[in-house]
Order: sequence, then C-alpha cells, then structure tokens
Amino acid sequence: MESKQDSPGVYIPPPLFYVATFFAAAFIQKQVPVDDTVFHLPIMKAAGVLLLVIAPWFLVSSLRMFLKSKNTLVPIKPATSLQTTGIYRISRNPMYTGLAIVYLGISCLLGNWWHFILFPLLLFILYVYVIVPEEKYLTRRFGQSYLDYRLKVRRWL
Repeated sequence: MESKQDSPGVYIPPPLFYVATFFAAAFIQKQVPVDDTVFHLPIMKAAGVLLLVIAPWFLVSSLRMFLKSKNTLVPIKPATSLQTTGIYRISRNPMYTGLAIVYLGISCLLGNWWHFILFPLLLFILYVYVIVPEEKYLTRRFGQSYLDYRLKVRRWL
C-alpha cells in the first residue's frame, strides 16, 4: 500500500483567487456601478504605478528563492525546504503579498471600488483556504523550526 505524500493540500492555485475576485469585482461594477471619480485623480494613477513597481520585488525575490532551493511552487506537492532567508525574512508569504500589491495597483489604475470592497474577502478566502492549510502543513513538516520562524516573521508584512 502506497503512503500518501503529505502536502498542504491546496488544490486551487492561489493566483486564481486573485483573478477570480478581480473579475467578480468587474462584473459587479457593471451590475451595481459605484462612482469612480476619485480614480481619475493623478494621485490614484501614481499610487497604482507605484504599487506595480513595488510588487515585482516581492514576486521575483520569492520565486528566485524557490528556484534556488529547488523547492516546489505547486501547493499540492511536499516542500523540500523551509524558506527563511531573503524576502522570507520580511514576510512569510511574499508571493501572496506581491500578488495583493499587483491586485491593488491594477485596481487603482482601472478605477473600480468593487475591487477594494472585495479585497478583504479575497484575503479572508486566501487565509482560510490557502494560508491556514499551508501553515498547518509547514508545522507538521518542519516542526519547531517553522514555529520559531513564525514567531520572528509576520504573515504578510
């Protein structure tokens, strides 16, 4: 009898949560429009650009760490190592943080309040269906090393 490999058990790729929420907000805006005047201000466009300039630092840094350590990016596969250096000294979830920053940056540029209204729901769903299972898995897989890491580094920023 084969033993099942332990993994976080996250079967929906996390970026899809961001994409689905983004499209849901665009759909809702068509059904229940919210005034977007504030998004036409130059400060909102500048904020969007700034966020999109910052986001790759999180995304590229975290991807580089995973590739360098030959760890898996697929959340249904077991981790080969615990990431605790580089960008992972600042955030336990720099990929999700980077994707959140991209989401907010594009939202500022496109000007849809529903993107911002649904953002807390997106984070909650991500927390429940992705982050909690991943944290439970990492605790099982790496034990005290992961628990010590959690005490030192925040989940987001």
